[in-house]
Amino acid sequence: MMTQIVFYVFAAVLVLSATMVVSARNPVHSVLFLILAFFNAAGLFLIAGAEFLAMTLVIVYVGAVAVLFLFVVMMLDVNFTQMREGVQRYAPIGGVVGGVLLVELLMAFMHWRSASNIGQIAHLAPSSPTRTNTAALGDVIYTHYIFLFQTCALVLLVAMIGAIVLTLRERPTGRRQNIDRQHDRTAADSLEMLQVPLGAGVDAQGGFLRPHESYDIAAVPGTYGTEAWRVAEAHETASTALVITTPAHGTKGEGDE
Repeated sequence: MMTQIVFYVFAAVLVLSATMVVSARNPVHSVLFLILAFFNAAGLFLIAGAEFLAMTLVIVYVGAVAVLFLFVVMMLDVNFTQMREGVQRYAPIGGVVGGVLLVELLMAFMHWRSASNIGQIAHLAPSSPTRTNTAALGDVIYTHYIFLFQTCALVLLVAMIGAIVLTLRERPTGRRQNIDRQHDRTAADSLEMLQVPLGAGVDAQGGFLRPHESYDIAAVPGTYGTEAWRVAEAHETASTALVITTPAHGTKGEGDE
């Protein structure tokens, strides 16, 4: 009886919070209601005995995805008033799409049937009173489906690398280093030791000092901040300098009223 009461409480709060996610006017409030919905869904998973899914929902979705949504919404300067101007115009189309999805869900649940021989199906991981759900799930993923699991990880890795390659832009202010030369550097190549008197401080000695060629030692030749880059920058500045000349006396237009 108590389990049913807790289930209905979690389910009711989940439905209400999910409704507020799409109906709240403030996007920050929508993200907060989304976090509340995740917590209640995790409670339902705990009632069902799926503690691994409950902890994954809290740690991954609440601790990472929802917080990322919150940071994006709060940091981006988005004019939400302008975005909501076209809601009424597209409301009929959204209502039709929502109605179609609702009918499909109702048809799927009305025709849901369990197999008659469900009890005779051999399970991949035998259950026992002392075996937890997390351990059984780990055996299934990392034994029977290990190759599919690793394939999914490989696909995600390729997608991440592809996104980085497609969005990477060459920036003239980027500093690139030669890793081998960076590892070969010594303390004398990058630091200058000073004997600072007691109470004098670093500013009294001219600030933080380091050799001028410190960055050039490990930098890729020609990149931002190197000596070659400074020479090229100075040459480009000198060649594109604006020359202002004054008109000579007696030229046309001078003294005209």
